[in-house]
Amino acid sequence: MAAIVYQLDKRSGITYAYESVSFWDKEKKQSRAKRTLIGRVDKDTNEIVPTDGRCKKDKKKKESISKPIELSSRKYYGATYLFDEIGDKLGLTKDLKECFPNSYKQILSTAYYLILEDNNPLMRFEKWGITHKHPYSKNIPSQRSSELFASISEDDKMKFFKLQGKRKVDKEFFAYDTTSISSYSKSLKQVQYGHNKENDKLAQINLAVVFGEKSNLPFYYRKLAGNIPDCKTVNKLLDDLDILGFNNVNLVMDRGFYSKENIDTLYESNKTFLLSTSMNLKFIKESLESFDKELQSADNYNPTYELYCKTVKKSWGDNNKDIYLHYYYNPYKATNQSIELDKKLIEMKEQIINNGTITGVSKSLEKYFLIEKNIDNTITVTIKDDIVSKSKQTYGYFTLITNKDMTSTLALEIYRNKDVVEKAFGNLKERLNMRRTLVSSEQSLDGKLFVEFIALIYLSYIKKQMQDNNMFKDYTMQTLLDKLDLIECFKYKNNKLQIGEILQKQKDIYTKMGVEIPVSL
Repeated sequence: MAAIVYQLDKRSGITYAYESVSFWDKEKKQSRAKRTLIGRVDKDTNEIVPTDGRCKKDKKKKESISKPIELSSRKYYGATYLFDEIGDKLGLTKDLKECFPNSYKQILSTAYYLILEDNNPLMRFEKWGITHKHPYSKNIPSQRSSELFASISEDDKMKFFKLQGKRKVDKEFFAYDTTSISSYSKSLKQVQYGHNKENDKLAQINLAVVFGEKSNLPFYYRKLAGNIPDCKTVNKLLDDLDILGFNNVNLVMDRGFYSKENIDTLYESNKTFLLSTSMNLKFIKESLESFDKELQSADNYNPTYELYCKTVKKSWGDNNKDIYLHYYYNPYKATNQSIELDKKLIEMKEQIINNGTITGVSKSLEKYFLIEKNIDNTITVTIKDDIVSKSKQTYGYFTLITNKDMTSTLALEIYRNKDVVEKAFGNLKERLNMRRTLVSSEQSLDGKLFVEFIALIYLSYIKKQMQDNNMFKDYTMQTLLDKLDLIECFKYKNNKLQIGEILQKQKDIYTKMGVEIPVSL
């Protein structure tokens, strides 16, 4: 059987295509293959151009060298077919084509590559592109990828966000969060030192992303300076959502976004919100004190989540708007937190006595110690039990606040679904190689972030399907994609596309992913 084999000449950098024909060697009693040079692979078009392999030219070949010939081909197709189907299912391909008519295939192929070639740089696209069937079907060298990123305009991105947003589930909560992306660049204006969520010492940019809480799919993101705290981003988010046409918005956010000004703004803009808040806020603590013992009664115990829950209705602001405070108490967490603090205090006490000074003690723990110097120059170290007890009063508690009347159980379910954002950030940084960015051009960074965002949509869809179908017990994301990536497709000159063998496990994956099993045309 004949097949096309590609081989890179490392000296010249040229990739050659050979026709490999398998045959049975009767004398040696084994399968053998005979290779015949067909031509060289054009780096830009990915087409095979006839050559004799030694750059010898005659008049006849000179006339035909610019004419690519149509040959049979064999490529990997199983994983890229899955992406094709997901793109159609989510309207991704259609929306990208409408917003980027001249480059949407390049965007898709780059996104496919980023997903399948975990952590590999774009300079390796050529090898992958030759062996895989993908939307663009041609090579995207480094220079072309830079041109692609630079061509992605802000207007076209906003148009895409608007189209994707219309496909979201009505009345679902939008999970909103930010992450930090470290950068080595000295020329990008928004690369600033700020609160790095992974304790990286580099300067950073921040990335704010909005997810559909039920769909688990991202539909909007924004790049912002690395020194902007979360609570300062809410007003701009609301403005952008209004521009995109989202009037009836339900937002779920963590405590970093809480501020009195933000709550006032959310009320004024008629947005539904669900936020986590600090237990140290005055109105949160005062309300808890009025029913602390009652909270831990049997009637308030939730066996599903193994914690105590209670909801209190209060008034907010000068207009006395209704606000609901959902209190939760986890006795196991309270005990563990208390034990951990006691361990640290004992360790620190011994360290202070041995060193004769508080130098080196964590700043957050200094408040717990009283240190007295004795006449004989020794020191006495006392743990301030009253300060310790005060700190432990809020151990095991957490609070959610909302302007929507709902049960404490429903509020907790909605909030816990927000962790889809954290998991997505993990995918963005690990699988898509965005933990630290090396680009030095504003345009290249903006364009690359957009293509990474497109890849993130595919990953988020696959992850949700794997969770919903309990597939993580059998596969990781990588092993699932690898299993599909083995499936080949064949194109015999002018004949229709043929699909290689598909095993039952592979068919099951397609079914659980919600797509049709590929068939020959």
